[in-house]
Amino acid sequence: MKVGFVGLGTMGASMAMNALKRQHSLTVHDLDRKRAADLEAAGAQWAASPAEAARGADVVLLSLPGPAEFKAVTLGEGGLIEGVASGQAIFDLTTNSPTVVREVAAVFAEKGVHLLDAPVSGGPQGAKTGKMAVWVGGDQAAYDTFLPVIRSISDQPRYIGPVGAGSIAKLVHNVTGYMLSAAIAESFTMGVKAGLDPEPLWEAVRQGALGRRRIFDSMSLQYLPGRFDPPDFALALARKDVALACEVGREFDVPMKFAHMTLAEMTDAMNRGWAGRDSRTMMLLQEERAGVEVRVAQDRIDQIIREDGKA
Repeated sequence: MKVGFVGLGTMGASMAMNALKRQHSLTVHDLDRKRAADLEAAGAQWAASPAEAARGADVVLLSLPGPAEFKAVTLGEGGLIEGVASGQAIFDLTTNSPTVVREVAAVFAEKGVHLLDAPVSGGPQGAKTGKMAVWVGGDQAAYDTFLPVIRSISDQPRYIGPVGAGSIAKLVHNVTGYMLSAAIAESFTMGVKAGLDPEPLWEAVRQGALGRRRIFDSMSLQYLPGRFDPPDFALALARKDVALACEVGREFDVPMKFAHMTLAEMTDAMNRGWAGRDSRTMMLLQEERAGVEVRVAQDRIDQIIREDGKA
């Protein structure tokens, strides 16, 4: 199929390359053309604007930082709205506001264009390997038609429901993860300050009822080794996700006490100048308050996980 792709950041560039590898004809656009260099070398065509990327495409994929960029790319000057035609579809891979997605989808529907929200979950490594989930909300017939394109970037695509549903599913997923990170920081600083060594504590809880579901394994990537740079997912983007979840809570009159506590923690971390560090850097604030560090040497982390895999 002919695919337009807008947004070639860490995630977008990898997903676009996977689409190209699956023999889709690809036209790409980004604010920084240098990000398209590898894709152009591999056979992709360059578009000077989102509108140009949409012209002649069967489907357009967007991978953007958030709602503001999404609205600019879709409805702004030189945006997709100026280049689309009836029968096309747009899949927004951004972690976005479901309200904004619905509003913009209604504008495109007037032109006979389906806009589906299709946020991804898998991180930068998943974007490279294609081992990632895509949760799609929108017209199911359009989803079915363009599923081969989505399968070129994801091994776990799933239709969730009407437009906006994909974004809600992603916000549920992300806000849960960040609330768990904040809770883990609190409980582990308690354990360490009470006299436990972080290594056997972590090794033990990984085999408890929660640990066997791998909730604690994510600690091994950033928090336990104290490695927050370069970010796997930047704090500024993570805070945006939690803020969007809180907005949905307000929209539907749902109390979001723990989410707001997590948002406040992230805001404090942002005010430290940590916006570009990994999102888990917020967990350091609890260490400061508790007056204790929770660290395990990387070689021991690797050994524990390796031995667990053999069990």
